[in-house]
Amino acid sequence: MRGTALVRRPSSRLAEGIVTHIERSMVDVGLARWQHDRYRAALAGHGWRVHEVPGADDCPDSVFIEDTIVVCDATAIIARPGAPARRPETDAVEATARELGLTIARIEDPGTLDGGDVLQIGPTVYAGLGGRTNAEGIRQLGDLLAPLGRVTVAVPLTKVLHLKSAITALPDGSPVTWGDLVGRSPFPGVRDVPEEPGAHVLPLGGADVLIAASAPRTAELIARWGYTPVVIDISEYERLEGCVTCLSVLIPDTAL
Repeated sequence: MRGTALVRRPSSRLAEGIVTHIERSMVDVGLARWQHDRYRAALAGHGWRVHEVPGADDCPDSVFIEDTIVVCDATAIIARPGAPARRPETDAVEATARELGLTIARIEDPGTLDGGDVLQIGPTVYAGLGGRTNAEGIRQLGDLLAPLGRVTVAVPLTKVLHLKSAITALPDGSPVTWGDLVGRSPFPGVRDVPEEPGAHVLPLGGADVLIAASAPRTAELIARWGYTPVVIDISEYERLEGCVTCLSVLIPDTAL
């Protein structure tokens, strides 16, 4: 196995999830549950041990588990979400991280940090500074990661909910983005993709790269670059500004 994938099943109140940068549209919760089943199956089918965190039905956004935790080596940093309504989501995630044997650290008040704002590429950790993550949260993140040999770089955001809504990275560490969603100067070797959802990819190990079905041209491009696209439909989560990265936290076996 490649490692453990933390996931959380969608709340029955998923359709009430927070929307910030797009117009609200109707979410089919039944379809979202089916898509989540397929998402978990894709992770399991590509070498990940799927570990479910207990559900949080009173928290509409709880399926977006990435926002609650940042894992670096064997350290789990429990986030302090920028949306106060999301902060109760972290308790069960912390308990699960403890069960897995990870070392626990936390972002403390007045810092705020959403895990979706954190992109790790080698020893550099990019942190989106915007609506959900503040400067104090990034300062604390940097202090916690420095002993692990990481350098934290703040990246201002204005057009997207999270940093990973604008830019992610391929298995070789090459950043991928679309348009002008984020400033490029902090990121070396950026590759452009032809669709906005194509800026959201999740390396699964080896050549496998998870990508949304809404980015078919990007999937073709990724294949030409020598990777294997693993295509999954997450349309109901995209209605809530979600992407393939937000629905899981991948913890390599080397960290456990």
